[in-house]
Amino acid sequence: MALSDLTVEAVTAAVDEFDALGRESFLDKYGFGEAKDYYVVRNGIAYDSKAIAGAAHGYLPGREALRSGDFTGGAASVVKRLRALGFRVPPNRAPTWVRDELILACDLVVQNEWRVVAAEDPRVIELSALLQSLPFHPPETRSLTFRNPNGVERKTGDLVSNHPDYKGTPTNAGATDRQVLGEFIEDPAKMHRIALRIREAAESSPDEVPFLSPEVQEDEGAVEGRLLQRVHYTRERDPKLRQRKIDSFLRSHDRVHCELCEFDFEARYGERGRDFIEVHHVVPLHESGPTFNKLADLILVCSNCHRMIHRGTPWLAPDEVRDLIG
Repeated sequence: MALSDLTVEAVTAAVDEFDALGRESFLDKYGFGEAKDYYVVRNGIAYDSKAIAGAAHGYLPGREALRSGDFTGGAASVVKRLRALGFRVPPNRAPTWVRDELILACDLVVQNEWRVVAAEDPRVIELSALLQSLPFHPPETRSLTFRNPNGVERKTGDLVSNHPDYKGTPTNAGATDRQVLGEFIEDPAKMHRIALRIREAAESSPDEVPFLSPEVQEDEGAVEGRLLQRVHYTRERDPKLRQRKIDSFLRSHDRVHCELCEFDFEARYGERGRDFIEVHHVVPLHESGPTFNKLADLILVCSNCHRMIHRGTPWLAPDEVRDLIG
């Protein structure tokens, strides 16, 4: 009697039997109650994980099904084995809300005049679908109720109850919740623009939001959120955009160099350094929108100056970098 003996075939057979009998009859047959925390998910259907494991044991050659009291369920036993076999068992808790998600939720609260927005409200249902489409949380980190309408309603309640003017007892909101809340109170128009840009990026540019390459680190506290940062970085790496800016620069300069520190890669490295340069978009995405169409809004920068611009929050303006250089 060991969960380590379970096979893909045995678990699959148990899931098939669950489908044939239905949840109530299946649980009654094997002596299990409904799962509280963990479920196996197949084709979008959730199956009580411990009951599936117990029944699957009976599909092993020469073995009998296990009853609920015969073994321990949970993350360290049943869940671990089922995941090892390749089955999807979502975590029992949803991941922490990231800044972008909170901006969208707080924007909805502001539009609702700082009142909780109910789960059945069409705006909550729409926001739930949008949050589920965002690229911040890999599938294996998402609970069965990940960002569902009830969860969105609860988050709007967290934000409302932590407003300084709220008369009741506040919920235990996180530090990022309170930070985003404070920024909406201080400058609601600016934060609304950021929320709109996040929506635009999520809905119109899904292919332009890959995970960042290792050499560029996201600043999770950046006012615009991580999604707009990703769009920003991806657009700056557009080879056609970069070449257009270089061509424009060379119409008035002999060679390409950093417009901040004046480092010249060709002068330092010879032919190997010719036209080696990065581009930076100087207008924040919440102001410019998701489209770059003005070369005047781009500057040529060396990799060091570019990293200094993006290091920390808020990002530095070109003149601020020049002042640091002296």
